[in-house]
Amino acid sequence: MQEPAITPDLIAAHGLKPDEYDMILEIIGREPTFTELGIFSAMWNEHCSYKSSKKWLRTLPTSGPQVICGPGENAGVVDIGDGQAVVFKMESHNHPSYIEPYQGAATGVGGILRDVFTMGARPIASMNALSFGEPGHHKTRQLVNGVVEGIGGYGNCFGVPCVGGEVRFHPAYNGNCLVNAFAAGLADSDKIFYSAASGVGMPVVYLGAKTGRDGVGGATMASAEFDDTIEEKRPTVQVGDPFTEKRLMEATLELMQTGAVISIQDMGAAGLTCSAVEMGDKGGLGVRLDLENVPQREENMTAYEMMLSESQERMLMVLKPELEAEARAVFEKWDLDFAIVGETIAEDRFLIVHNGEVKADLVLSKLSSTAPEYDRPWEPTPEAEELAEVPQIDPIDGLRALLASPNYAGKQWVYEQYDTMVMADSARTPGLGAGMVRVHGTDKALAFTSDVTPRYVRANPVEGGKQAVAEAYRNLTAVGANPLATTDNLNFGNPEKPEIMGQFVGAIQGIGEAVAALDMPIVSGNVSLYNETDGQAILPTPTIGAVGLLNHTDDIIGNEVREGHVALVIGETNGHLGQSALLAEVFNREDGDAPHVDLDAEKRNGDFIRTNREMIKACTDLGDGGLALAAFELAESAGVGVHLDEASTEFLFGEDQARYLVACNFDQAEALMIAAGQADVPLVSVGRFTGDSVRVGNSEASLEDLAATFRSSFAEAVA
Repeated sequence: MQEPAITPDLIAAHGLKPDEYDMILEIIGREPTFTELGIFSAMWNEHCSYKSSKKWLRTLPTSGPQVICGPGENAGVVDIGDGQAVVFKMESHNHPSYIEPYQGAATGVGGILRDVFTMGARPIASMNALSFGEPGHHKTRQLVNGVVEGIGGYGNCFGVPCVGGEVRFHPAYNGNCLVNAFAAGLADSDKIFYSAASGVGMPVVYLGAKTGRDGVGGATMASAEFDDTIEEKRPTVQVGDPFTEKRLMEATLELMQTGAVISIQDMGAAGLTCSAVEMGDKGGLGVRLDLENVPQREENMTAYEMMLSESQERMLMVLKPELEAEARAVFEKWDLDFAIVGETIAEDRFLIVHNGEVKADLVLSKLSSTAPEYDRPWEPTPEAEELAEVPQIDPIDGLRALLASPNYAGKQWVYEQYDTMVMADSARTPGLGAGMVRVHGTDKALAFTSDVTPRYVRANPVEGGKQAVAEAYRNLTAVGANPLATTDNLNFGNPEKPEIMGQFVGAIQGIGEAVAALDMPIVSGNVSLYNETDGQAILPTPTIGAVGLLNHTDDIIGNEVREGHVALVIGETNGHLGQSALLAEVFNREDGDAPHVDLDAEKRNGDFIRTNREMIKACTDLGDGGLALAAFELAESAGVGVHLDEASTEFLFGEDQARYLVACNFDQAEALMIAAGQADVPLVSVGRFTGDSVRVGNSEASLEDLAATFRSSFAEAVA
């Protein structure tokens, strides 16, 4: 088959700028073949090379005594004691999910699960963070239904519980939804598998499902903005098969027991190209691939298609040759392909041969480590203007407006489509703060949360970045967990625009400051840029996924609100309404500054909650919607009313940080007040849980009436 001529149009279609193509000519000293152009395009795109973000990612704190493996591998690994580790990561599948919602979201789940079990960990929990356009937009309903169905369809069949997540709506996502998928698994801390190849002449083995033409060029597509050619991009979206993935996981974990694995890498973005190059580069070796040996499900596939296919449920492994028969037997037992497709070589070469013909012969290290790296110009986000006056409103009217918004209404419609109890270790279902999973066979539990408030980040990227970490810290603390570490999913617009790059830099600075202060290092993550359509960027959305540890399930702070419990707020309330949920939902305004985050207060107040957990019957952090929304949610989940003493709009709906709402008995409330005084922690009684209504000052509504709004509004908006 005649390969196309390399033209400026073809180079541009591969996402390469003219100066980047000149770099390629300089590196290889000749014009690339069509396959080589595809390989450079895959390895040098934003999605695989992090060329706009590397400089700033290096500033993030990534180490600590609890960290076994930080960023750079398939997932991060953190010690949880007793010879065990939790392995976790978060990744985006934004562009594919907008083009083809069901498969885009499903394969996002599949990819993140592979990242975890490739490290030798059995997945125990998943989460997702979803951002959609306004509910009335013509595409939103289709996207929400397709994405939720795709996540449920894949995760439920694979058999991993979905323990938490978030869903938001905003016009900024009308042309570009966000689908961020998180997975965590358990492994023995001395049996973690890495991706660096070692040894010359070792067989390179292809494992799993066959290669097809789906997803060819997907990583390059994910590194570009959308325009009106979006429908033409449908073939770049992969197709997933959760039952094959389940078999692949079992076969991979069984294979790891044989001692045959030298290194192993998931075939994700850029498929065979990226996995082979990364394994070789990390091990300082070259790789030769013979493509006629690649298991194919379609006829007459070219070298270009095989190298760039993103067909799902595939892995690449470097194998101990003496254990080949044993390894092959495992995969044949699970009815999966096992094919030797090449070998490691001593020279720094990436040699691709198809039916005896050399299709690519490149310096391997130049594909990965020396991808272009940009110090893009950036402009700091201007300081937010002072908040214009916010009128006082009837508290029940304000609360009702929040409960009627799909942003703050109950998300049962979403998580009831997910299997939240499979594996029988879930300690708390979604909808009540952080998700929790018992560590099977022990007394320990792990808590998981995912957080960001994009309005805050747009108004003030540094404080917004800090706040995302602080909220994750509070959500873990509120269930009694000790925060361990974080993963990030940094979703932004076009980094070639200085104001967008400024949002990115500011958010990284805030995140870095917060994870250092709260001892929650970033151990893995993903950057998703170019989330724009026709020049309109999404809200900056740096999602923070966080994991916490409870040494004993007895340490869990429950959700046991009872008649007569006292409601206490821990932390200082100043009534910050800038960028608040109330402002957006009631007044249709998004002005003012984001709330500022006092990291010392976050640490002090969090430590106080965990130290005094025995006196606390229920706890939730105060975030979006302030005290009014938090008090309602605690009351609604327990089926008991709540009466709050103060009715000012600032006090009820302000979003000051470092605060928690706690429910406890009267005598425990007194003891907590004494302890708070000694610890220099602000604590104030704000009311009590009683009756069957929500009453604030002179304003009152039945709990049942408000609960009906809370439970129906989301489905009414999108189902």
